[in-house]
Amino acid sequence: MGGILKPMSQTLTLEQIRRAPKVLLHDHLDGGLRPETIIELADAIGYAGLPSSNATELGAWFTAAADSGSLERYLETFGHTVAVMQTRDALERVAAECAEDLAADGVVYAEVRYAPEQHLEAGLELEEVVEAVQAGFALGCARAAGRGESIRVGTLLTAMRHAARSSEIAELAVRYRDAGVVGFDIAGAEAGHPPTRHLDAFEYLRRENAHFTIHAGEAFGLPSIWEALQWCGADRLGHGVRIVDDIHHGGDGQPSLGRLASYVRDKRVPLEMCPSSNVQTGAAESIQSHPIGLLRQLRFRVTVNTDNRLQSGTTLSAEFAKLVEAFDYDWDDLEWFTVNAMKSAFVPFDERLALINGRIKPGFAQLKWATQ
Repeated sequence: MGGILKPMSQTLTLEQIRRAPKVLLHDHLDGGLRPETIIELADAIGYAGLPSSNATELGAWFTAAADSGSLERYLETFGHTVAVMQTRDALERVAAECAEDLAADGVVYAEVRYAPEQHLEAGLELEEVVEAVQAGFALGCARAAGRGESIRVGTLLTAMRHAARSSEIAELAVRYRDAGVVGFDIAGAEAGHPPTRHLDAFEYLRRENAHFTIHAGEAFGLPSIWEALQWCGADRLGHGVRIVDDIHHGGDGQPSLGRLASYVRDKRVPLEMCPSSNVQTGAAESIQSHPIGLLRQLRFRVTVNTDNRLQSGTTLSAEFAKLVEAFDYDWDDLEWFTVNAMKSAFVPFDERLALINGRIKPGFAQLKWATQ
């Protein structure tokens, strides 16, 4: 499952990669909090459930707890982060810090997702949750710009696949699509909760010409991907790792694509892959054996993402650095992943093109020249 063969080149460092203009499509707001922020927010509301009041220890706990090989166990860690994100001030702070942290990592465009229905315990209405998060992103982007780190953040509103509010959240996404919400998503444990349970929401979104992605092909296999595409009409696949199950190797060792894999590649369906998270949840055995290597070689529309920066103890730069080490990728590969992501974003075409031609390609060209 290697990448595209190329002459040996100097390995890129994490610091070099951090300077690259990157694009992130799959990042959960409640999976990216700073440990010190969790502690301060918990103290402010009297939440006593944290496993540690030391920021370093707490960060290590999240990573260890998520590193179980089980998606269900991985999802349990969100109980603590969601618990401290129940007020307008908390949501605004977390969103602002998210934008700042991504910008500091060299991300120039990000789509960050969260489930509004999970932030109502202190009495907020759904609209108040969305408005608080949008205000936070605006504040964080302004702060980052003040430091010379320009970033554009689009929001995805997520519905939980085990709940029954997907149509309501879809309507919310459409209502706020001119205020920074660029799309819709469903998330949560795949097994036993197929995306077809939410057909009403997806049909509504299509009637409204709205964009949506679906978590599929992470903990569950090809049927989840097939339903997300052929029944629900997803624009992108959240993870999509298990599409590799429809790629077979014959006696000559050459890969052969099944009908579904061929469809995904031919239709240029974007795959929102999150290498470290996929290893943690058991969707992949290791970074070195991650299907992203084969899928890159076969030129699927692959993108690289963080999923949950807190639980995985990662950044987008760190994800790229791991792939560089595993597959000997160079600047051309990282640019390819980045352009893929920008092409697949849920913002208008002219905005995508402006970022590709105005920031991404010039940024990578400068890095290639500087590291020759």
